[in-house]
Amino acid sequence: MPPHHKKKEKEYPSSRYVKDIKSADVWSVFKIIADFVQGFDELGDLGPSVTIFGSARVDENHPYYLQAMELSSMLGARGYNVITGGGPGVMEAANRGAYEHEDVESIGLNIELASEQQPNPYITKGRSFDYFFSRKVMLVKYSMAYVIFPGGFGTLDEMFEALTLIQTRKVWGVRLFIIGTEFYTPLIQFIRDKMLAEGMIDEADLKLMILTDDLSFVVKEIEKSLIAQMVTLEKEGLDDTKYYQVLSSYMADRDKIDESSI
Repeated sequence: MPPHHKKKEKEYPSSRYVKDIKSADVWSVFKIIADFVQGFDELGDLGPSVTIFGSARVDENHPYYLQAMELSSMLGARGYNVITGGGPGVMEAANRGAYEHEDVESIGLNIELASEQQPNPYITKGRSFDYFFSRKVMLVKYSMAYVIFPGGFGTLDEMFEALTLIQTRKVWGVRLFIIGTEFYTPLIQFIRDKMLAEGMIDEADLKLMILTDDLSFVVKEIEKSLIAQMVTLEKEGLDDTKYYQVLSSYMADRDKIDESSI
């Protein structure tokens, strides 16, 4: 081999992500800003929305898939947009349930991975992110409730991220529901027996999580979250914001529908 020809190094799937973060390349900063700016621009006009998290590894015949699709359809029928990570499995099921309802958005916020996760086909408003951290901001920023279905590391990461935001009051009036009592009971027991018992959390922190398999109960409680968020915005003097106006308009439309059905 001629001396001026260098052997090309093998590039592993994670290489470009490592280079982006570790190189301190100024262009990485612009890519991060672009993730946020485009996310804010595309999602800023959303009305009441619920984010559903869960495994990408279940098929359409799995009970968790069917539950997620049923819940999102119930939410869509009540006028709630549904936000997911945009991938397969539980995410696809949630988008699929919302997709049935023309008056709501089925939102998928996908992430570019080495495994090349593809957006599912039931998305009406989508966006692909380079970075997990900017994607997670968008997944929680525009929702009044988070619903956690069974899943793996990513789902648990998102659940505890959401819990931390609620615990530290970085988000207001937001509820967190955990679906899958059989799946999650050992984890809740660990939180109670170890984290609470050793003073790592307070008793009140346990109440931030609602573990249930009752989908109708979840929908009713999410309705309460909408009212709680509006009250909080009013107290904070934010009733002139665009977000408050969107929520208020939604409530006015709902009241008209309820009155006409009497």
